[in-house]
Amino acid sequence: MTDATKLILLVEDDPDHELLTIRALKKSNIANDVRVAHDGEEAINLLFGENAITPQVILLDLKLPKIDGLEVLRRIRSGETTRLLPVVVLTSSDEERDVVRSYQLGVNSYIRKPVSFNDFAEATRQLGMYWLVLNECPPQT
Repeated sequence: MTDATKLILLVEDDPDHELLTIRALKKSNIANDVRVAHDGEEAINLLFGENAITPQVILLDLKLPKIDGLEVLRRIRSGETTRLLPVVVLTSSDEERDVVRSYQLGVNSYIRKPVSFNDFAEATRQLGMYWLVLNECPPQT
């Protein structure tokens, strides 16, 4: 799989956070295609619908309309074609129960969104470097 085909699924309902994430990825020279789901229902449809996508990594916010991020994560982990996909919770939630529940449901990583853009950009750069360059994903079936 080439870098150009390593799709990122960003599940984010806040347009400002969406813009910051995409800007930070580009600033870090991460040129992968990014598909955005603006709520949990849209994410589920992208992953399980008729024209399902198979992203290299899913960046998942928890506080989402329609279907919350924890339920999206639960469905990802229970799906035959999605259970092994890397999922990174990228959220502003500082609730301990969200961290614990995310790991109970099988998240690969939990990252709190930094407040400053520079810190956010650096966290996004490191996240992209690890999940898109260094990490070896299981083969997609």
